[in-house]
This record gives sequence, C-alpha cells and structure tokens, in this order.
Amino acid sequence: MDIKAIQTLINDEMNSVNQLIHAQMRSDVALVNQLGLYIINSGGKRVRPMLTLLAAKAMGYQGDKHVTLATIVEFIHTATLLHDDVVDESLLRRGEPTANAEFGNAASVLVGDFIYTRSFQLMVGLNNMEVMRILADATNIIAEGEVLQLMNCNDPDTAEASYMQVIYSKTAKLFEAATLLPAIILERDTATQEAMKLYGMHLGTAFQLVDDVLDYRADAKALGKNIGDDLAEGKPTLPLIYAMQRGTPEQVAQIRHAIEFSDGLNYLDDILATLAQTKALDLTMEKAQLEADRAIACLNFLPDSPYKQALVALANIAVQRDH
Repeated sequence: MDIKAIQTLINDEMNSVNQLIHAQMRSDVALVNQLGLYIINSGGKRVRPMLTLLAAKAMGYQGDKHVTLATIVEFIHTATLLHDDVVDESLLRRGEPTANAEFGNAASVLVGDFIYTRSFQLMVGLNNMEVMRILADATNIIAEGEVLQLMNCNDPDTAEASYMQVIYSKTAKLFEAATLLPAIILERDTATQEAMKLYGMHLGTAFQLVDDVLDYRADAKALGKNIGDDLAEGKPTLPLIYAMQRGTPEQVAQIRHAIEFSDGLNYLDDILATLAQTKALDLTMEKAQLEADRAIACLNFLPDSPYKQALVALANIAVQRDH
C-alpha cells in the first residue's frame, strides 16, 4: 500500500480535518489568518493526523472525536514548525520560504503561540481529562526536547543517548500521542493503550532518524530544504556521531570543528565522503529500520483490516522515502 492508497482510505476524514483546521484558524487579526494559512497550506504530508485517523479506524472507532484529535495533533506540530524555523534561522521548508522568512521572526513566534493555544481550546471541547493530560505532557516534552537540542548544538561531544533523547522528545513524543489518543477515547485496556503508544514512539523515532540521514543523502529539491542544513546549524545528529566513532583522527577533527563552529558547509564534500567511508548513513538507516520493525510488531494485536495494513505501510514508507 503506497501513500496515495492510504490517503484515499481516509479521504473523507482528512477532508473533515482540513475543514476544521481552516475553521479554527479564522481570527479577527488579519496577520493570524495570513500567516497561519501560509504554513498550513505549505504542502505538509499530514503524517501525524493521518496516524490518529488510521489508529482510530483500525480499532473500530465510529464517532467523530478522532477528527478533532487529529486536528489538535496537527496544530501542535504546526506550532512547533513555526518556532523551530525561528530558532534554526531556517529560510526554506518543503521547497518554499519559511514563514519567518516571509513574515519575520516576531510574527512567526506569536502566530505559533496562537496555534498552540487554539489546540488547547479544542482539547477542552473534548471534555476528557486523560486526553488533556496526554497532550499537555506531550507539548511540554516537545519544548524540553527543543531546549535539549539547543544545548547539544555546537557540542561535538554529544553522546548517542543524548541525541536519542532529543529525537524522542521533539519528534517521537507527538507520534506517540497521535496513536495513543484513539485508544483513550475508545476506553481500551492498558495493554492496548501501551501497544498503540509504542507503535507511535517507534515510528516517530524511525521517521526522525531517516530525516537526519536525508539531510546528507537526499536530493535538495525533493527534500524541500538545503542539503547539509543540520551541519550548517552545528547539530550533532546520529550520522555525525557514528562517523566520529569510526573515522580517522583527521576526519574526526574535521567533523568536530564543523559541529563546534557551524561551518561544515565549507567542506561538505569531505564530510559526505567521511560519512560514506564510515558507513555512518547506512548504520543510521539500519537503526531506523529496526525502529520501524518494532513499530509494526506493536500492531500484532489488531485484527486485519485496510487500516491496520495502512499503519504497517506507513512504518515501511517512513524508512523507504526520499524526502
């Protein structure tokens, strides 16, 4: 099952999510409307809300609260993107200028705050304290992950464990919430909740690991951002950590300098050669595949259905994609 088949499977529900997104982005403040719709219409894959809808349908949900949950998840993700691009000083996302490049940093941060708070207004409307707790915790942990990543920036001594904590917090945690929440509104048992939570966590981890590989391996046009952006920002991602564990003293010194001074683009070709020679990208992809396999194993309890097949397919797509 490819991504188009998955999208077709939940087309009606995704249309409802998109309608709710646009309805909730309306504001009397013109700039909120303009900037909010700019990022929402910027061509994202909507993976996180898709996961919420598929998980709900795979467990037999018949109501409409999953549409609200999916919208909340997408709003939280959108807000983090607005803030991330300001922190990272990014100018390109999904092949288009970032919101901060178009509207300025102040507007991006403030509209990000608007979208965060709108998500909490939607949560209140669900009148479910467990849903509120999960999403409040997820939002807080995402913020912690961003701070931890900021602390790791320009630190060539960042350990693999610290890197993994960053990607759990800033990426996998929201995937985890996206797939756990349908089990909560269905009032499923603890074992089911844990299985769906772990599915999202492992899938989100695989997704971010692949993203970090694509920063060095993908075609810039397909990726929608410049190759080597992480290197330019001094981010010690897993491919660089692996390369430093396996490279020659000269190669290690070069990577350490690139991380510490955020000037790796000046010798990107050399670092790409080091990544290839040390098989750092291949090793990271192996770790991503392991995480995807673990995610799929978490779905064993579900009865077979097109929705379960779609969840399995998304785990495979996460590691096979080129952007």
